[in-house]
Amino acid sequence: MASRILGVTGGIGSGKTAATDHFQRLGITVVDADVVSREVVQPGQPALAAIAAHFGTEVIDEHGALRRAVLREKVFADPAERKVLESITHPAIREALQRQLAAGTSPYVILASPLLWESGQAEMVQRTLLVDVPEAVQRARASSRDGVSPAQIDAIMAAQWRREQRLARADDVLDNTGTLEALQQGVERLHQTYLAWSRDE
Repeated sequence: MASRILGVTGGIGSGKTAATDHFQRLGITVVDADVVSREVVQPGQPALAAIAAHFGTEVIDEHGALRRAVLREKVFADPAERKVLESITHPAIREALQRQLAAGTSPYVILASPLLWESGQAEMVQRTLLVDVPEAVQRARASSRDGVSPAQIDAIMAAQWRREQRLARADDVLDNTGTLEALQQGVERLHQTYLAWSRDE
């Protein structure tokens, strides 16, 4: 098990995934909180049954899978409902993250999470890296990449910390206003720093 866990985060459209993909190419284990959050609500998982019990059967499709768009509309329209969803999913996500992080075998392991601080997942890491772009760039990239509506982008950004808060909290910041190649070069520089950090007991 790697003794050091690096938390990597960034707002929607920041390029966090492009960064963690490159860390993976460099041989680093990446545990993605977004992937884990989907795994814990698969059919047959206790969290999905609890979601259906609270939010109603309309959030489940004919195959027994979660209707994400329907659930998203419910929770982003009502902060109290979002809190209920988080109380169901966050404990299950945390348990799965801890299990996967413990199984990592690279010199350091990455926990990639868009809500690293907001969800309390930062407690699981020893160092944090923020992939950062201005909010106007976030909006442009998110709408062109995912076809997400401006209203949905606003709702997602409202659920995330403001850029100033993230910048103030991060141990390291990787500017991603340039090209993909520039981002990857930044990842490679940081990788050398983190290899030294992982050896520094």
